[in-house]
Amino acid sequence: MNTPRDPSPDDNGALPPSDDVRAAEYVAGLLNTEERHKAQVRIARDRPFAQRVDDWERRFAPWLVQAPPEQPSPHVWPRIRSRLGWDAAQPVPRTLWDNARFWRGMAGLAAAAGLAAVAVLVARTPAPVPPVAEEQAAKPVTVLAREGGATGWIARIDATQGKVLMVPVPTPADPSGRVHELWIIPAGGAPQSLGFLSNEKAHTIEVPPALRAIVASGATLAVTLEEQAGIPHRAPNGPVVASGNIQSI
Repeated sequence: MNTPRDPSPDDNGALPPSDDVRAAEYVAGLLNTEERHKAQVRIARDRPFAQRVDDWERRFAPWLVQAPPEQPSPHVWPRIRSRLGWDAAQPVPRTLWDNARFWRGMAGLAAAAGLAAVAVLVARTPAPVPPVAEEQAAKPVTVLAREGGATGWIARIDATQGKVLMVPVPTPADPSGRVHELWIIPAGGAPQSLGFLSNEKAHTIEVPPALRAIVASGATLAVTLEEQAGIPHRAPNGPVVASGNIQSI
């Protein structure tokens, strides 16, 4: 008589991780190159697993905004003002938004914190943590700065899935009732709407298939204040309140 077989342990004597644990390890950056590739293949083909990854991204996202201020190089803001067609004669504000090395370092800290969260889920030996440099290169972020220099949003782009995780530094609602709308501006091209953007909580924006090719290095993410009716709009009508140049994906 055949009886059901218990899950087989791996070569190290540990049971294979559950889908929830594997999704958490992927977001926290705890997988090696081969495991990360396998997880990316599953994300593309396995919708429930992709949803688990999205859920863990939202749980880890708040750690990205818990950071002390830091000064960027002085040429950053004039370059962005020129790119967006703003008056280049304005005084140069000082902000941390363009310091990619700093924000990628925060992603590494989030990965370390994620290790503790994953350990609570299962009693198993965690996979070896890859070098921080590998995680930083795999998960770059783009910081959208407000005109005064303060950080408005942090964006993490998943080009494979066509998604953008947006983490706001919470601000009060616009007194006139307008809402924020996110735009992608390709180099030398016109702004294209990516839809409504929350100024209170982190959320993932699905990029329409027709626009995924332009969400790339060299493009600009910008946020405007718009009337809620009609979103996504054909073109921006309200003021630009924050922007950031995509350095790498």
